[in-house]
Amino acid sequence: MYNTPLFPTIIKPLCKIILKIRGWELQGHPPLAPKYVLIAVPHTSNWDFPLSLAMAFVYGFDMHWMGKDSLFKGWRGPIMRWMGGIPIVRSSSNNVVGQTIEAFNASERLVIAVPPEGTRSRVDKWKTGFYYIALGAKVPIALAFLDYERKTGGFLSSFEPTGDVDNDIARIRTCYSGIAGKHSRQCNVG
Repeated sequence: MYNTPLFPTIIKPLCKIILKIRGWELQGHPPLAPKYVLIAVPHTSNWDFPLSLAMAFVYGFDMHWMGKDSLFKGWRGPIMRWMGGIPIVRSSSNNVVGQTIEAFNASERLVIAVPPEGTRSRVDKWKTGFYYIALGAKVPIALAFLDYERKTGGFLSSFEPTGDVDNDIARIRTCYSGIAGKHSRQCNVG
């Protein structure tokens, strides 16, 4: 959808207006790197998706995202793919990390959003696929957020994985301290 003729020209100002009317402000900037893994934390609501898409248009980058394969069934499939979706079969091991690293290596520009919680429900431990994708593809991790309490969204910073997964994820989680998802009881960050 980001490359559909005229669509970005029309949708970007519309997204700015909608975000402003809803009281949302953008904070920070996306990385300048042409390729990166974007994590969006916390992920507690279906509203995270349209807000993230609107912000991607305002910031001006093409965002691909991973979603459970059931979102791509039937008539929704072509629409979800057009919107940047990549279906993930969560019930089987199909080397998503390896395939995503290959996609990064074959691309000049690529941004893939991955929710580290892997679900909108509360989790105590993040999934590590996003980390191993960034490490294997040698790309940074952009720390994006939606803070419903303050009605701000955007980017905190970028993070270069070191290979020490436990320490790195603990450091990343600390960056999200004090950020509230739409359903704060489902948040477990920081």
